[in-house]
Amino acid sequence: MFYKTLILISAFSFLLYSTRSIVSKNMIAEYSRWGLAKLRVLISSLQFIAGIGLILGLYNLTLLAFTSLLLTIMMIFAVIVRIKIKDSFLESLPAIFYTILNFTILYITFLRLS
Repeated sequence: MFYKTLILISAFSFLLYSTRSIVSKNMIAEYSRWGLAKLRVLISSLQFIAGIGLILGLYNLTLLAFTSLLLTIMMIFAVIVRIKIKDSFLESLPAIFYTILNFTILYITFLRLS
């Protein structure tokens, strides 16, 4: 139950976040601040697809492992960007949280695949 809750938290967070990244003026400005304005639609699309992948991964552990790996890598890069632009720890905390969350999902999934 806890495992599925983690997956659903991540999935719905990325579905909502990626949608906001496309339509919200504040998020569009954030991508510019991060130096990723040209990649905003690509990143948002990957995050949306990954959110769907996490949900479908509830029924296919291989898909879940791949999707959680993708999100872990994306969030590691998000942390690096936050460090590069000198965001505070508090501003970086969501990226750190989702890195840990998706790595945890990946780790548990690998244990279940073994």
